[in-house]
Amino acid sequence: MSTVQHEDLSWDGAVHSGANQKHLRTLIAILVIFLALFSSKPASPQAGSEAESEKIGTVIKKYEKSIADADTTLASQIWSQTTDVSFIHPRGHEHGWEEIKRNVYEKLMRDVFSERKLSCSDISIHIYKDAAWAEFNWVFVAKLRSDGSPVRTEGRETQVYQKTDRGWRLVHVHYSGMPAAPKS
Repeated sequence: MSTVQHEDLSWDGAVHSGANQKHLRTLIAILVIFLALFSSKPASPQAGSEAESEKIGTVIKKYEKSIADADTTLASQIWSQTTDVSFIHPRGHEHGWEEIKRNVYEKLMRDVFSERKLSCSDISIHIYKDAAWAEFNWVFVAKLRSDGSPVRTEGRETQVYQKTDRGWRLVHVHYSGMPAAPKS
């Protein structure tokens, strides 16, 4: 086995200088701290979060109503008003509260449908300190404004929340249709 020598170090595992031993111990300590900080287990759900889950459940009920009524005033009470909120849906990707308000609530819900009802089920809420997410299935029943034709869609949705001084606020929604049934 060959040995690569460089000043006081040899790469055969032996360190020949006291200064290099101290340097090596410092590097190992930094590496151990780095690994402890960045490879630790993710945070576990917040203890005693049942009350917070109920608050988010109330926000989801308000979300259902805001969609059913195409109500931007109610929606503004549950959405964060910042430019970094987003809403991903099959027709597009809205960035910022103003786009969500205009493109989802006004142009889509209010202008396309004359009647709307959103029903959420199988709701699962996960809370981590000041952040949370909910996932659920939904059924959307509506009538087209253009000709009164009925519409019924089903899907699943993930909502991300941030706890603020005004309570839990939506910061992101991502929804999609239900997966296609396997062909037999």
